[in-house]
Amino acid sequence: MTIRAIVTDIEGTTSSIDFVHRTLFPYAKQHLRRYLHAHADEPNVAAQIAATAALEGRSFANIDEAADVLERWIAEDRKATPLKDLQGLIWAEGYAAGELSGHVYADTPVFLRQWHAAGKALYVYSSGSEGAQKLIFGHSDAGDLRPLFSGYFDTRIGMKREAQSYRTILERIGLPGESVLFLSDIGEELDAAREAGMQTCQLIRDAKARPFPAHRQARDFSEVVID
Repeated sequence: MTIRAIVTDIEGTTSSIDFVHRTLFPYAKQHLRRYLHAHADEPNVAAQIAATAALEGRSFANIDEAADVLERWIAEDRKATPLKDLQGLIWAEGYAAGELSGHVYADTPVFLRQWHAAGKALYVYSSGSEGAQKLIFGHSDAGDLRPLFSGYFDTRIGMKREAQSYRTILERIGLPGESVLFLSDIGEELDAAREAGMQTCQLIRDAKARPFPAHRQARDFSEVVID
């Protein structure tokens, strides 16, 4: 069946893993404690602190205890929704101040625009929050790429290695799995997407990617077969 929609991961797929781990994560960790102290009374931030406490199964006596847990989660690369939301808020300040610019591979904007022009609906599914996703593409090295996307999905939809997450995405976008292509560098995510009925392609952009031969593979977007 002809591919009608493409769902793409970010890290290792549209953007460098090193950008996330060497730029975004350290930036969030550096500013986290200050940000919590400055914004803890705001409803959205307070809700994320409460959600962090709930996941830890404890209460926090003060903001620094919450910051200690969140900094540990950053070091562990935890895919926890409250952490991802807070990171997104901190990054928003960094992008607005001109201290951050969203990395995308050189071929990413070329083929996103090409696929969009060909009538393919484009979506993002990443463990980073929806807000953080929009920041990367809205402040990318290639300009504002957000108009190319029809929607964004994060861990609120479910974890990326669970087939049900992809079934829910298919329900949300209203297309059968065989007409949707999922792009990622992570084999376990591709396995889950295939179990849900999606077409799959693994991006092998660098030596850090572990090949999963069960899926089609591409070194960059120019090698991704759409139809």
